Amino acid sequence: MFVSQPTFDSILRGGVLATLAIVWVVTLVRVNGLRSFSKMTSFDFVMTVAMGSLVASSSQSTNWNAFLQSSVAMAALFVVQFSAAFARKSSDKLKSIMQNEPVILMRDGVIFDDALAKTRVSRDDLIAKLREANVCNFSSVHAVILETTGDISVLHGGNFSDDLLQGARFIK
Repeated sequence: MFVSQPTFDSILRGGVLATLAIVWVVTLVRVNGLRSFSKMTSFDFVMTVAMGSLVASSSQSTNWNAFLQSSVAMAALFVVQFSAAFARKSSDKLKSIMQNEPVILMRDGVIFDDALAKTRVSRDDLIAKLREANVCNFSSVHAVILETTGDISVLHGGNFSDDLLQGARFIK
């Protein structure tokens, strides 16, 4: 692809194509915006994983057509993500289809075992997150929420506003 000596060509090809792929991704992010690699929805997470796979594929391309195909696929993913974000923003129905709702796992020091069971979060994992958030006792916990990204937020300490639970649901 670059030179006739196979080993040197592999090294050169890997370095040059990986660099071109990264520059292309940075360009796409600059056009699409910082939210491109956020973890706000499961769709965003899949986008990030797929983009990593495409960068790896493009850096291992053995010809320019394969590199071009990977590059076009990267751009297509950004277009799909942009379109999906626009659709979520403009339609509550599409938003509910494409995005999970946050779930309240614990409120005012009480663990909701039904919510843990339905979301497949173990009690041990919840307690580990409480320790990670430096919670010293259950009574100081205002709420624990399983976010749309799969992250767990622990709200504890001083003043608490119920507005922080907006959009989160109780599972009974």
